[in-house]
Amino acid sequence: MTQPRIRQGLVLGMSTLAFTVCFMVWMMFAVLGVPIKELLQLNETQFGLLAATPVLTGSLVRLPLGLLTDRFGGRIVFFLLMLACVLPLYLITYATAYWQFLVLGLFVGLAGGSFSVGIAYVAKWFDKDNQGFAMGVFGAGNAGAAVTKFLAPALIALGTWHLVPKVFGAILFITALLFWFLTSENKAHRSAGGATLRQQLLCLKDPAVWRYCQYYSIVFGGYVALALWMTKYYVQEYGFSLQSAALLAACFSLPGGVLRAVGGWMSDRWGAQSVTWWVLWVSWICLFLLSYPQTQLQVQTVNGPLDFHIGLNATLFTVLLFVMGIAFAFGKASVFKYIANDYPQNMGAVSGIVGLAGGLGGFVLPILFGALVDLTGVRSSCFMLMYGVVWVSLTWMYFSEMRKQPLLGKTAQRLQGE
Repeated sequence: MTQPRIRQGLVLGMSTLAFTVCFMVWMMFAVLGVPIKELLQLNETQFGLLAATPVLTGSLVRLPLGLLTDRFGGRIVFFLLMLACVLPLYLITYATAYWQFLVLGLFVGLAGGSFSVGIAYVAKWFDKDNQGFAMGVFGAGNAGAAVTKFLAPALIALGTWHLVPKVFGAILFITALLFWFLTSENKAHRSAGGATLRQQLLCLKDPAVWRYCQYYSIVFGGYVALALWMTKYYVQEYGFSLQSAALLAACFSLPGGVLRAVGGWMSDRWGAQSVTWWVLWVSWICLFLLSYPQTQLQVQTVNGPLDFHIGLNATLFTVLLFVMGIAFAFGKASVFKYIANDYPQNMGAVSGIVGLAGGLGGFVLPILFGALVDLTGVRSSCFMLMYGVVWVSLTWMYFSEMRKQPLLGKTAQRLQGE
């Protein structure tokens, strides 16, 4: 009993560490993009594309990597994936033109595909009652976005921006070696090893998969997009330095990662449906408040004009971001609890599909954020866009799920069984 528990613990611990480092690399341009933007004199849309380019590759490879994980096992796929990202990271230090950063960003973005590998690898080591918590612990690697915001500004302050990709590449290489030597593979977990590609992709016919894609494009895609965008937002909207802005932006990124395990536990206890429903509601309310731009009003009174200022100060803004980061953390866990419940034998393929949808949200949204700022001049337009998307998701979830079942469906079913 002890030996399997040790193997189980090492798989979970090392997979979480590896995913944290991969996510740190994937979110690198959230900070690194700020000095590059100044160096190359980029506009907001160009910055959005630069920050989001790694997200595109990381999203597109999630499905094929998930299929490979089902077929060959997560350990070898995860290890080779990390090694593949080391050289592109180092080459970024030699980039001088915008297109060079974009091309290398595409290769670095492979690190983002680590999620669909790790989530399927970890889930199969745990029984159904503990899968939500285990996947939540693994998903806490999203906190790599916060690690980037702590580490990258410090490296830039010590030297130049060139130091960031060099150090990140070295950390990724060491992590890959530790992962390989401390984890193990169970061939019995390759449940889809004999399945054809067509059989693995049959799940695309299930409408529930598309709903899960929609939910995940909010809680993960929105998380990635805002994690990429918030450092620059603090610099431009509130006038903070790069170091201070990155630390404040971590108030969103950090809870959005580390509290995912809590969301997994909540999903095990109350059901994925209930947790996801309340996550969307909390996010919708926060986004409504965050959407309001800094506004100056002048009212004519009998005593002359009276000026009013309406807008969020940096403190209230950060508090709302923090709350939304917590909600997104719970939501990321609850969506994958849906998948673990419904597709236990096809986790790699379905997690790859859902992860792809979430990653594409993280790619498209920063570009739209930049385009909206260029078009309207209103920085809070990014939250306006997110508010509309969450409203659509809430409506879809209500008519497809919540209208038909009790709000705490899992708890109600247990009571009826007793």
